[in-house]
Amino acid sequence: MRILFSYTASILKRKTLTLHRNQLILYNVNFTREMSQSTAIPKKLQRVRDHGYDNYMEVEKKMRKVLKFQDLLLSQHNQTILIPRLDTLARRLGFKQHEAGAFILKFPHVFEVYEHPVQRILYCRLTRMANLQIEQERNALIAQVPEAVTRLRKLLMMSNTGRLRLEHVRIARSAFGLPDDFEYSVILKYPQYFRLFDAKETRNKYIELVERDESLAVCAIEKAREKEHREKGIDAENVRFSFLVNFPPGFKIGKYYRIAVWKWQRLPYWSPYEDVSGYDLRSIEAKKRMEKRAVATIHELLSLTVEKKITLERIAHFRMAMDLPKKLKDFLLQHQGIFYISTRGNHGKLHTVFLREAYKKGELIVPNDLYLARRKLAELVLLSPRKAKVDRELVGYRRSRVDDDMLLMAGAHVENDFQDLQGGNGTVQDRDSQDDLTSDLSSDVDSDFVDED
Repeated sequence: MRILFSYTASILKRKTLTLHRNQLILYNVNFTREMSQSTAIPKKLQRVRDHGYDNYMEVEKKMRKVLKFQDLLLSQHNQTILIPRLDTLARRLGFKQHEAGAFILKFPHVFEVYEHPVQRILYCRLTRMANLQIEQERNALIAQVPEAVTRLRKLLMMSNTGRLRLEHVRIARSAFGLPDDFEYSVILKYPQYFRLFDAKETRNKYIELVERDESLAVCAIEKAREKEHREKGIDAENVRFSFLVNFPPGFKIGKYYRIAVWKWQRLPYWSPYEDVSGYDLRSIEAKKRMEKRAVATIHELLSLTVEKKITLERIAHFRMAMDLPKKLKDFLLQHQGIFYISTRGNHGKLHTVFLREAYKKGELIVPNDLYLARRKLAELVLLSPRKAKVDRELVGYRRSRVDDDMLLMAGAHVENDFQDLQGGNGTVQDRDSQDDLTSDLSSDVDSDFVDED
């Protein structure tokens, strides 16, 4: 019996030692895996907010509603709307009952409510400053059409087949600075660059590039690397495949994450304008290069836009044509030092992607005329309604100065008449007439001031 118990105890002891050894081996394997994965950029990272970009999108949210109202006014006869009809028409834009009237009163520098001089009915129209902003944006859009042609050519060169769906380009036309009628004013006007055709299998219209121009196959990041190398004297080998990284404030950078970013910066990749159909993409090294090529493609896509930003949903339209990953949001969150995703501006339904290196303190570093014209509307939207009263007072002040000048001229004229007449009775009559003239002019000034108030 003792022999049996001792034999059983020895077996249990051996099993326990074996179990401890297996656990130790598994722990070492897991530890080595974690250490090996720490030298690669994590797949899922928590999004860190940058309030500069979020505040930018809050202004864009107001501008989006203002632009809807502007389009509604411009589509009406004489570009005016009766105030009694305003509530009915605004429901098409998603406004609730009695919400449209309160909305236009928030922006008196954009919308003006006035009373018809004959009908005595209230109307709504665009202010003079708003009309000037629309004209400035229209002129800037027309002036940069040659640049928009180059952007569209580069966009087609980045696609696998040299073609893109016309509908996808139409949806993103505002971001790339294309006019509303770009199908006629850009594509059909430049047949040496573009060709329109209908696909037989899908019956969709496509834009096709007629001929590639290799002089355009230079990415914006390559120019930025050259600038960094020339101005800061950084080693060319260190910046050969690197991107400009600027993490948002509050982003935690650990030791192993810093090493992973350093290794990723040195990883070679294929250019977005290069044809990769002849490469074997099944190896791990090729997959890493394709992932970095996708970062370069989105970077170049944002660089081609007017404001260096575009919604994530519009990038997704070009996903198949440019070999972009399926989960775009998670993919971009891996590179928060290069891109920023903002969910502000449309109740979280749209995701706007910014190119971080192009912005500083919420403003574009290298602005263009079209961007400046669009920001003019943002300035009108952000102006306080109280300053609208100041504008009216300035107008009244200018009118009063004109009326004072008229009074001085009238007084001088009366004095000349007095010297010509040289009579006692004439003196009384001239004084009376001067008083009447002064009272009439002053009454006109008062009436104008009351009307302005």
